[in-house]
Amino acid sequence: MSEKARKTNALLRPPPSRLLATDALEPPKPSRSRPQIPTEPLPRSRLLSRILLVAKYAGLAAFSSTFGILLLGAGIFIHDAFTYTNKDVHRVPVLPLALHPEQGGPKNLPIVRALVDDVEDDEAKKLLEKPKLVIVGGGWGAVSILHTLSLGDWHVTVVSPETFTTFTPLLPSAAVGTVQVRSLVEPLRKIVARLRGHFVDAKAIDLVMSERLLELETLTSTGEPQRVYLPYDKLIIACGSTSSTHGIQGLEHCFQLKTISDAQAIRRRILDNFETASLPTTTPEERKRLLSFVVCGGGPTGVETAAEIYDFCQEDIVNYYPKICREEVSIHVIQSREHILNTYSEAISKYAEEKFRRDSVDLVTSARISAVHPDHVVYTIPTNFVLWSTGIAMNPFTRRVSALLPNQVHKKAIEVDAHLRVKGAPLGDVYAIGDCATIETSVVSHLLELVDEADKNKDGKIDFDEFDFMVARIKHRIPMAESQLQKVRTLFDLYDSDADNSLSLNELCKLLEEIGNKITALPATAQVASQQGKYLGKKLNQLAKKREILEVNGIQDLDEAVSAPFRYTHLGSLAYIGNAAVFDLGNLSFMGGLIAMYAWRSVYWSEQVSARTRFLLMMDWIIRGVWGRDLSRL
Repeated sequence: MSEKARKTNALLRPPPSRLLATDALEPPKPSRSRPQIPTEPLPRSRLLSRILLVAKYAGLAAFSSTFGILLLGAGIFIHDAFTYTNKDVHRVPVLPLALHPEQGGPKNLPIVRALVDDVEDDEAKKLLEKPKLVIVGGGWGAVSILHTLSLGDWHVTVVSPETFTTFTPLLPSAAVGTVQVRSLVEPLRKIVARLRGHFVDAKAIDLVMSERLLELETLTSTGEPQRVYLPYDKLIIACGSTSSTHGIQGLEHCFQLKTISDAQAIRRRILDNFETASLPTTTPEERKRLLSFVVCGGGPTGVETAAEIYDFCQEDIVNYYPKICREEVSIHVIQSREHILNTYSEAISKYAEEKFRRDSVDLVTSARISAVHPDHVVYTIPTNFVLWSTGIAMNPFTRRVSALLPNQVHKKAIEVDAHLRVKGAPLGDVYAIGDCATIETSVVSHLLELVDEADKNKDGKIDFDEFDFMVARIKHRIPMAESQLQKVRTLFDLYDSDADNSLSLNELCKLLEEIGNKITALPATAQVASQQGKYLGKKLNQLAKKREILEVNGIQDLDEAVSAPFRYTHLGSLAYIGNAAVFDLGNLSFMGGLIAMYAWRSVYWSEQVSARTRFLLMMDWIIRGVWGRDLSRL
């Protein structure tokens, strides 16, 4: 081949480099025998993609948080813009009688027939025409009434020496700083404001039932006491009780735990004792006395206080005070009966006692205190702290009301009927609820009335059919007697001693007396007071709606006409025993550690008076869990 022909063929063939490039760009043909397996990305690419994903969500979270904070700030700003406005309060009308009350009554005192805010607006003027409802006290019963009453039916006035209501079940926690006292109180003025009611900072002293006047003691601007009369159409006594002394000498050296002031005083004493015990000049004997805590009473309050002191020592004292202080701490619970928490089930009592024994809390049962001294109690335990929590007694006002009525024979509370009306007072004028009251359990006192209703043939004897009718009337008058009247025929035959198929007055008297002795009075608990308050609030709502119709028809017993007697429903009892809790739900008992404690907290949290106190209580528990209790003595 000539040179010229070779050059021509070379030009016609594609260059080797182009062929290789073309082959490289063509994808390989898949094999029919084996499926193609995709190759995994490089590890560096996977790490980079994850970093980008995390950065993306972190950015979204940061943006959302920033947006949320800005939105919250904008909401607060808008709220403040509409809240902090100047309100016109010039020339507020005041009734002349509110500024210059007339004198009168048995003691010729000023009669407060008008309050300074009675006519400040049109709504207040309308309420001035309504019946006057006066509530003495600001505890569980009073607050339940205020929450249940309907707006516009009553001219409501609350009288209390305390300007707030207190969530008393958590006072043991406040006594050691687990929660702050501000988290347990709600101003009474805020609660009564829903009803456009009034609050009077005063103490009830006496009662003039014939003229419907409540005597109050207030303080003037100079601190001098001043007595006035407050008129009422209906009066509700819900002022609570004091602690029973049982005739023990030296109780002025003890603490009680019924009010916020009591909790604050206990907290100061506990912190003072630990601070003094930490000083190098304190002798071992004095340190042991300072760190000995004695609780008299094995009920819920005493047990929970002992448990809170133990928790305080375990969780805070051991971390911030000299270790010797924790070593010298001794906690004693003295109970007059065989077991603590004796109103709970036997299983709960034993569980609580075993828990205290593991925690080295000294339980002294079947022992009575004979005297209390500044440095020890007899039962002799050297101490500088004694809590007295052993039952209730009348406060001065309820004692005075009881003394005014001849048929009031109960030693610890005012006796009321099943409609919560004070026995002996004008019918439907005065009610009493809560710790200051007890529902009558005596059936024999109604003997003549029951016989008059049941004795149809007027022969002076009660046959079985008449007795069956009498049992129904007893259950209606005294619902708490129902459990003793289940087997009617058996009761009839048991007390028909002469077997004449009828009961004489003597036989009836013996039967009713023994039934009354078997009835257990309702406990002085917040649960009872709350249910009584709700019952009475609903009854007052019905009375306001139906009063005119009932009065036109000449019905005398208005309470009986609008509602059935009060019936208590026991929802269970609970107690805190130191990072553990117990629940007595009647036939079911529940006890345990952390889970039970959180259940206990949940119940008390849900029972708070307002959303404000719920929020504060939750914050207190969080602060205590993260930073511990506040050890400052204020």
